[in-house]
Amino acid sequence: MTFVQLEYVVAVDVCRHFAMAASRCFVTQPTLSMQIQKLEEELGVKIFDRSKQPVVPTEAGMEIIDQARKILAEKNVIQEIVQNKKGVLTGELRIGIIPTLAPYLLPLFVQSFARKYPHVKLIVQEMLTEYIITRLREGRIDVGIVVTPLQEKGIKEHVLFYEELLAYVARKNVAYKKTYVLAQDIDPEKLWLMEEGHCFRSQIVNLCELRKSSEMSSHFEYEAGSIEALRRMVELNDGITILPELTTLDMDSKRLQLIRHFQKPAPMREVSIVVHRDFVKKRLIEVLKEEITAAVPEKVRKNKSSNVVPI
Repeated sequence: MTFVQLEYVVAVDVCRHFAMAASRCFVTQPTLSMQIQKLEEELGVKIFDRSKQPVVPTEAGMEIIDQARKILAEKNVIQEIVQNKKGVLTGELRIGIIPTLAPYLLPLFVQSFARKYPHVKLIVQEMLTEYIITRLREGRIDVGIVVTPLQEKGIKEHVLFYEELLAYVARKNVAYKKTYVLAQDIDPEKLWLMEEGHCFRSQIVNLCELRKSSEMSSHFEYEAGSIEALRRMVELNDGITILPELTTLDMDSKRLQLIRHFQKPAPMREVSIVVHRDFVKKRLIEVLKEEITAAVPEKVRKNKSSNVVPI
């Protein structure tokens, strides 16, 4: 039994396809298949049921794969210990981040992180929360940056900061005349929302206590795929939307005039780093957390957790 064989087994479990797993491991399919077959012969059990497409683990295979992940994780811990003793932080960190955070948070810390840790490679992918959780469990990413609380089994959450939620109001909307807004000031028929699948949509629905009603109808329905689209719909039309605080940092004075705060206590969204319970690269994730926390504006760092809107 070798580490390479265990890596191949885990790769097939992730991809559920031998050719894709081979490509992921940068080897030919015959090489990967031969090594897995050798391991199966050594153990005397079949790890994968090859008669099914996609390939699935056998009952014994599922337990072997689970143990393989733990062994490979411990191997990485040893490598991390050695690196820490040498005093040089190296390696790569695979990060998944949700789309409503990526354009606003990444520019705040990526360049400073690269200057401070030149031997660390950050590999960042935008994806929805559900995919981040899946990829953490599969070991395809090391860490996620998402909105919490999630309360997902086997996932650990480390809070980074709390981000105030703000109303963005068109000039012709009745809420524009208010100094502070209440959830009940928002007309559901004039509220622009993210499309299904975004946790930010769920937060807006919870914040505004929206409930779909059969009486509600509209000649035009639009669900945005980005916060920028929401901003533009408000600016060019009537209506209102909700924006996270970081999205307002680059606003000019004209756009800032459309911002309205909610009456205190201000609603917040909780932003966290999430990892799988068997995560490694602890030091890398620790410095990532430190760099993000240092990079966000002081006002954001001082926000409190007193009114976090559920997802």
